[in-house]
Amino acid sequence: MPVLCSSKCGKNAILKRPKTGDALCKDCFFWAFETEVHSTIISGNLFKRGDTVAVAASGGKDSTVLAYVLKVLNERHDYGLNLVLLSIDEGITGYRDDSLETVKQNRDDYQMPLKILSYEELFGWTMDAIVAQIGRKNNCTFCGVFRRQALDKGATQLGVNCVATGHNADDLAETVLMNILRGDIARLQRCTSIITESETEGTIPRVKPLKYTYEKEIVMYAYFKRLVYFSTECVFAPNAYRGHARAFLKDLEKIRPSVIMDIIHSGESLQVKDNVKLPVRTQCSRCGSVSSQELCKACVLLEGLNRGLPKLGIGKSSLANRARDQQDAEKKEKVICDF
Repeated sequence: MPVLCSSKCGKNAILKRPKTGDALCKDCFFWAFETEVHSTIISGNLFKRGDTVAVAASGGKDSTVLAYVLKVLNERHDYGLNLVLLSIDEGITGYRDDSLETVKQNRDDYQMPLKILSYEELFGWTMDAIVAQIGRKNNCTFCGVFRRQALDKGATQLGVNCVATGHNADDLAETVLMNILRGDIARLQRCTSIITESETEGTIPRVKPLKYTYEKEIVMYAYFKRLVYFSTECVFAPNAYRGHARAFLKDLEKIRPSVIMDIIHSGESLQVKDNVKLPVRTQCSRCGSVSSQELCKACVLLEGLNRGLPKLGIGKSSLANRARDQQDAEKKEKVICDF
């Protein structure tokens, strides 16, 4: 016997929402999904009329749905936004080169300007070359640090007011778990923020319109809307620490379906003790990017790569400094011997 839509529209339901358990028809699901994203945007005061917003586009389901929904809501509710796509080419053969073709399709379908920046032009390295140096362990550290800085540089070049990222509820819950497991107090305090802003003047904030949107519902929305997106996982991702947090979260979700929202709300409610010293954000003395140290993490990692010490910025800073000092001593000794 057909199940009727929970919204009482009279149509037969074709899906059950993972987030609420409601049985909905296709049209009511679209409306509920888009209305919730709109509510997140309004309650979070994410945009101002006239803003130019860069959508961080990877070609995956999250960024594709984000770009499409922002276009729909911008027209429906007259936000008055100027939307552009910003993509980062990490230089991963067989993955990013293919996904960028999807981004270009999104550009044409949604009629949005597209800017692509590559690691190679910004840092002189591709991820393929970095992995050849560092191996398959810790490579995600390089990619994450370089990607954040690349997005900042791209946003600055475009002159946008903010960058909208496709981080969803599952992503945030995973991040809360990771920071708890690592004992990272500073990041634990700010990882659930819907707007990521630095204390440093002139930096461009990032916003998360999909903060309360389940990954499963994003997939369902993309499927029923027949959106074009790239679904292949990064070839270097299987070894990422986040994968373990994701698997743990999925196991918890089987036992308690509301665990994703529960973890996010817990992260939002956590308070850092007064005696915990949080890093003060300033600017990197070398590249001018936001940093809590004299040199930002990207510059430290880049220095290690360029000096033949790819593990220089990995792990504890004291070990990195020791490795740097050791190499300087070896260079001085070589100069003396040559002389």
